[in-house]
Amino acid sequence: MVGIVDVARPLGWLTGSMDATTPDRAGYRQDFLTLPVALPAPIAGSPVRELAYTHFTVLLDPVRRLAQSTGVNIDGDLLLDLDRADDWHLDDRIAENEQTGPAVYASNDLDRGHLVRRRDPVWGDRATAAQANVDTFAYTNAAPQAGEFNQSKELWLGLEDHVLAYAQANRNRISVFTAPVLALNDPLYRGVGIPQAFWKVVAWTTDASGADALRAAAFVLDQSPQLSDIDLNDASAQALIDGSPPPLGPYFSYQVPVDDVASLTGLDFGALVDADVMAPVLAGRADGSPRTGWVRLRTRDDVTIEKASA
Repeated sequence: MVGIVDVARPLGWLTGSMDATTPDRAGYRQDFLTLPVALPAPIAGSPVRELAYTHFTVLLDPVRRLAQSTGVNIDGDLLLDLDRADDWHLDDRIAENEQTGPAVYASNDLDRGHLVRRRDPVWGDRATAAQANVDTFAYTNAAPQAGEFNQSKELWLGLEDHVLAYAQANRNRISVFTAPVLALNDPLYRGVGIPQAFWKVVAWTTDASGADALRAAAFVLDQSPQLSDIDLNDASAQALIDGSPPPLGPYFSYQVPVDDVASLTGLDFGALVDADVMAPVLAGRADGSPRTGWVRLRTRDDVTIEKASA
């Protein structure tokens, strides 16, 4: 399914309904958990492209050529261990000039960083799982990331596993939302703004006092510490057309309030704000540095899963 999203429409319309022409690519389902969770969507702004894949959906900004939001349903009981497809491809349902394709990643150290992780939607019967595996290699599901792989990035990649393990006693299902922070001051490289940060929100339900309760945890990955001393915009960007990408890194991972992710992105997270396992943190710095109350993550033991008391 693909469509142009009218951002003035009420939220909650993304149900992951089946497209009769592509029965296995129903996209993100907001009724996947025992309580409904809508895919975070823009409150206002230019139209985005809604792209449904197998068990996940991408909301693509056609101007920035990167995702504003992605949502994936993960069923831990039905995950299959399949070999990587490694077949990166453009999505032929939308124009090529609305996607960040192979030219941005050629002859440099930029990674095509998966937004929806390759293994997350790979569940169900083998044919469906195989299609999901291929779908994750669409360029619409990627964003430029620093190539260097370090401990903090490894922790970031394993956050879903950590929360899914916690959810095993609660139906072993989670929904994960991920995208780059599309900031106005992102440095330009080959005509594309390189994101300086990425966000992730994980949602699950738990049995609290005999009734289902929604829970959410939010995280930010910062790859911008070395960008402040360079200017890649305008004329200086041209010098990098055939050269090196911006020197991103090192990575820092933080657990943050869901409401802070909403402020950073302009997305509506609906019920996930009140479901946040962290206590509300409102204080921040005007210079855009990590806000008071952001928790730097060095190991999985630093991650808060239990809901904080009011």
